[in-house]
Amino acid sequence: MERRWVCLAALGPIGVAALVYLVVVRGFIEGNADHGLAWPLFGGLPLFVLGMWLLTVSKSRIAVFVALAATAVLFGSAYETFLQRNIEIMAEPWFPWFNVISLTADATSTAAFLTVFATFPTGEVEHRWQRIAVRFLWIPLLAGPLTLLTTPHVVMSPYIGISGQAIVNTFAVPWLEWAAPAVQLLVVQAWPAVTLGIAVLGTRALFGDAQARRRTRVMAITVTGSLVAFVLWTFLPGLLGVELLVYASLIALPIAAVHGIFRYGAFEIAPRDRGRDVARSSNLLITVLYAIAVATPAMLLSDRLRVVSTVLITTITAVALLPVRTWLQRWIHRAVFGDRERQFEMLSRLGAQLEGAGEPRDLLTRLAEAVRDGLDASWVRIRLASADGELAATPVGVAGAVGDELGEPSLAAELALGDETLGRIEAGPRHHGEYTEAERMLLRTVAGQAAASVANVRLTSQLADQLVELTASRERLVAVQDDERRRLERDLHDGIQQNVVAQIAGLRLARNRLQRGELTPAELTELQDQARETLTDLRELAQGIHPPVLSDNGLVAAVESGVARYPIPLTVDADASVRAERYPGDVETTAYYVVREALANTAKHAQATQASVGLARSDGHLRISITDDGRGIGAASADAAPGSASHGGLANMRDRVAALRGSVRVSAALPTGAGTTVVVDLPLDGFDDVGGVAAAAPAGDRIG
Repeated sequence: MERRWVCLAALGPIGVAALVYLVVVRGFIEGNADHGLAWPLFGGLPLFVLGMWLLTVSKSRIAVFVALAATAVLFGSAYETFLQRNIEIMAEPWFPWFNVISLTADATSTAAFLTVFATFPTGEVEHRWQRIAVRFLWIPLLAGPLTLLTTPHVVMSPYIGISGQAIVNTFAVPWLEWAAPAVQLLVVQAWPAVTLGIAVLGTRALFGDAQARRRTRVMAITVTGSLVAFVLWTFLPGLLGVELLVYASLIALPIAAVHGIFRYGAFEIAPRDRGRDVARSSNLLITVLYAIAVATPAMLLSDRLRVVSTVLITTITAVALLPVRTWLQRWIHRAVFGDRERQFEMLSRLGAQLEGAGEPRDLLTRLAEAVRDGLDASWVRIRLASADGELAATPVGVAGAVGDELGEPSLAAELALGDETLGRIEAGPRHHGEYTEAERMLLRTVAGQAAASVANVRLTSQLADQLVELTASRERLVAVQDDERRRLERDLHDGIQQNVVAQIAGLRLARNRLQRGELTPAELTELQDQARETLTDLRELAQGIHPPVLSDNGLVAAVESGVARYPIPLTVDADASVRAERYPGDVETTAYYVVREALANTAKHAQATQASVGLARSDGHLRISITDDGRGIGAASADAAPGSASHGGLANMRDRVAALRGSVRVSAALPTGAGTTVVVDLPLDGFDDVGGVAAAAPAGDRIG
């Protein structure tokens, strides 16, 4: 069985029995105005309820000390009442031994409470001297045995109100009587232990590290107030205001302990346990404290007021303290479950904010602001994921602190839609306290709701970018086609057309000479040679538009046909299956001109010493890689922005491949950044040999 359950089973019955005894004897049997119930009910009961409650929710050592100290307070009060009603036992020879019980109970309550205060909230201290000092706080436990051995008379607790000077202690050892003054001063008196305990707590609260100061601040203020109240009570006994201050300070101690639980995890109570057990049990504690606070004025003024006046004061106090009770319950509820009103408001506003956002940055900024307000976070940032799932280093939506002020998040939730991770919402520390499990669940809920909106807006943005790129691509294709049409007209006009005109003129001259009988065979041979040259020019022009070898022998053969004429060593790598397979006409034409375009760029600009072309088929795609060992390609050229109106080689390649829903990637060939690799991926599904974009491929595709 755990230690806390053993203590609960042992201390609980003792404390309850002592309390019942006090109430029955002082409240019912004696029932006079000077009943003396104020101390056990207002001083001992709140702390006893706190101690028993802590034993049910905490495994901490100092939780046991709280229960032990409160039980000792009630037991000491019960002993006092028992002795006052049975004063004749003081004449018994065994009474000195019996009196040790009272001294030990007082010493236990003092030492245990001081240990709890000095080591609050975790039961540990930061420095070695503090740990040594905490051990010395338990020296008062020796008061009973030491006075029994050293003092010739019975030393009784000052709270009993009876002196033991006239009672002989027959158990005292004569040769130890010299130590009686020191025992009385250092052990029996509580001030050395109190001073030492307050010194440990004070140094931690005033001079400890930032965390220790923050955690001990409220408890240190409460203990200091209680200490001041007791000092005033000592010098001003019987003053009603001072007595009220004493009991108010004692009631404040459990409240300070509960504050430490919810804010700093005092008594080693984990956040999940705070939500499961503490919130439910704390309602009982608040009810007990409320009842005690309501009864306090009537208890303290019962010897001065009539019954009607006492009832009226009690009623007024109950009504006046209701708002305080309600506030405490709401505060604990917020500490465990978060500010539900704020959270519901955040959820209601979130939908409208997401609907009103058009651009991804605007949407994510609004989302970050809503989450920050709802969780009371110091900052919130939202980072989007790339296509490979990696989170971007730069956040898109930020609320709260910016720049270098953003550190590691205290809370995070994924923006996920199905199996796709869109990004992550990250929140910094709360302004007040730590995040509860309810707030973590709230963030996950918000992330789930926002993921669809983020995906929709991102898709809309991507479609807009693709539309811009498609428009620009079409404009480039039209421009290239127009340029090529004009080039063909110019080539036909300046080259082949002039040759044909010259041939027509030569034929007319030959006809005239034939009529005059002057035509020679050599002239016909010359005309035949000219016609052959024109035919050659026409073939070269046609090959520039669509090479016959591509139609006759396929893609690999068409690529290899230009190896011998390429200005630098060029190798073509393709396995037998790729060489033997014929692909849709659109795919072959596009692949051929992309290879030519890439090789033309290499020959013109790369200053390479060698190049290679690889062709492979995988998973329904034709993959082509063109690699060289040249000077490399700049990032600006490799990753042209969508919608760019550039007419360069890369733009032409991207346009051609995009028309077949393929992709083009350009990267460095070597880790040093030298060389260039162009990887083209063309899907083979959904294409046939008839028509298509590439079948009427625009010219402008000659190398050069």
